[in-house]
Amino acid sequence: MNKFTKITASIGPKSEDRETLTRMIAAGVNMCRLNFSHDTGDIQGHKIDMIREISNELNMPVAVMIDLQGPKHRIGNFETEDKYPLEIGQKFTFDNDPTPGKATRVQLPDTDVLGSLNVGDRILLNDGKIEMRVDFASPERVDATVVRGNEIWSRRGFNLPDTEINTSVLTTKDRADLEYAITKNPDYVAISFVQRPEDVAEVRDFITARTAHPIKIIAKIERPNAVERITDIAAAADGIMIARGDLAVEVPYAEVPAISRHIIRECRKMNKPVIVATQMLGSMVASEFPTRAEITDVANTAYLRADSTMTSEETTIGINPVGVIETMYNILAHADADAIANPYDWSRVENIPENDWSRSVASMAYLNRASAIVVFARDTIAATQISCRKPDIPVIAVCNESVVANQLCLARGVFPIYCPELFGMRDAFNSARRFNINMGKLVIVDEDKISLRTLD
Repeated sequence: MNKFTKITASIGPKSEDRETLTRMIAAGVNMCRLNFSHDTGDIQGHKIDMIREISNELNMPVAVMIDLQGPKHRIGNFETEDKYPLEIGQKFTFDNDPTPGKATRVQLPDTDVLGSLNVGDRILLNDGKIEMRVDFASPERVDATVVRGNEIWSRRGFNLPDTEINTSVLTTKDRADLEYAITKNPDYVAISFVQRPEDVAEVRDFITARTAHPIKIIAKIERPNAVERITDIAAAADGIMIARGDLAVEVPYAEVPAISRHIIRECRKMNKPVIVATQMLGSMVASEFPTRAEITDVANTAYLRADSTMTSEETTIGINPVGVIETMYNILAHADADAIANPYDWSRVENIPENDWSRSVASMAYLNRASAIVVFARDTIAATQISCRKPDIPVIAVCNESVVANQLCLARGVFPIYCPELFGMRDAFNSARRFNINMGKLVIVDEDKISLRTLD
């Protein structure tokens, strides 16, 4: 049973040996995520080389996405390693003094953050377990009142859901990581803590100034101001990741499902793939089996016609990364089959013109009960746009460049083939037979030509 929804797998200590990674890709991984918050430089470069080698050995296109750490903010150190008690209503100060902190103050090392905070803004520490509200703000010091939390200690990360931080989306570390990663020709770069479309433009300018390789950009949506600007950010980026972890800290957690649905709809209108991430099979870090709620979460991602689910700790430090991929594949395959058997008319979406060519392709396939759509793909545009119409038949993309095949691994329902020979002969029939489609009608898209032919 084939799945239409793709799997993005994070690669880490428990999944970076060749045998495990080969088994994971064979089990259904479509894109490998390399988190540059951890290993960097040659270590990540070795993983990219190994992924490419395995992809060639298995004759299966696999995308590589590097995920930049971004401006992750942390408070400074306290005098001791002990935890300091907090009381609701007490005053607490953050300042630019590097002196180790005490019970009621600590350094906030990021001067751009101190200069961005305003009275009334919330400061959330330790994944939202601590909440403080700003009473006084200056470029040198912020005084706040404790609203929630009972203890604090050194180097806690913090989130600022009400504050737009006037800083570059690329830290010094990110620039060094990206400089190196570009030399390895990744397919995608994911950028963290995006606030505005200009952040995407900054990264794109950085990349295009250093390489002609067509690296695509995924904008991670983790902040309320990014949700508010999702249309503009999606227009600037090549795809979106719904990073539900930080997002659920910065917005009320009960709103995350509705926000996710909204982002998926907006991406579809704009022909941009979307990845749903965080804790999809989180219990499988330590268990061989998912919870019933996790099964439903993964299946709902398929029902919403998102392009990809994503694993995190489950495949980086979990006890059985291959089992995670096998489990996710099984859930997605059954959910996709159910969605196809009980279809919703996904062609009716606001802001997609009736004469949109990709809608015409999907409608032609539906009305003629075609077995597949075959696209001869010089780039990712046509196949991705057809994918965003959510046809419930395979979109077979025949590519004459490996980078195009790799990047199409992210698009829902698209099955890429890197085969210059089939591309050159415009051989739609043999392309379809590679996926066990041996009879029926094919809708064929070749540049600006759309045709219907029968395979028998």
